[in-house]
Amino acid sequence: MNATLQTERLQLRTVQLTDADFILKGLSDTRVTQYYAVHYDTPEAVQEQMQFYQNLTDTGTGIWWVFSLKGETELIGACGLNNIEREHRKGEIGFWLLPEHWGKGYIPEAAKAILNYGFTNLNLHRIEALVEGGNDQSAKVLQKLGFTYEGCLRDREIKHGKFIDLAYYSLLATD
Repeated sequence: MNATLQTERLQLRTVQLTDADFILKGLSDTRVTQYYAVHYDTPEAVQEQMQFYQNLTDTGTGIWWVFSLKGETELIGACGLNNIEREHRKGEIGFWLLPEHWGKGYIPEAAKAILNYGFTNLNLHRIEALVEGGNDQSAKVLQKLGFTYEGCLRDREIKHGKFIDLAYYSLLATD
């Protein structure tokens, strides 16, 4: 699936295998991955993430975009939908941004376009988000986008040998 999206300041296109260097740049930066489920340090290792993106597309269970400022080619972030369950009309949103672009409102802008795509083009009814405990910035983004906090999944995952909580958020097409 190849979908291009535009916002006021951003241009988004679906992830391609040739984006591996950019994905490595983002997902090898500990500031980006501090609250992210994966971290990669080598071009070989990031191929796992590229395969993840490809599998989402191949199975119809998700779609991810990379984005840049309008009129520019340098990529600055990624945002997408995964864990799509067509039977239940739901999916999960995720996002990350290179640190030099933090605080400029790019993630809410990109996410809004992707949420619209999910509700309109994919006919989703519910989009969920899971946020690691302590990731206040992502929680603020979700609240700004109108997501509802549904609760805390205590000790939901293990990261670096320790249990972590995940805050659970959702947005309905009817919200």
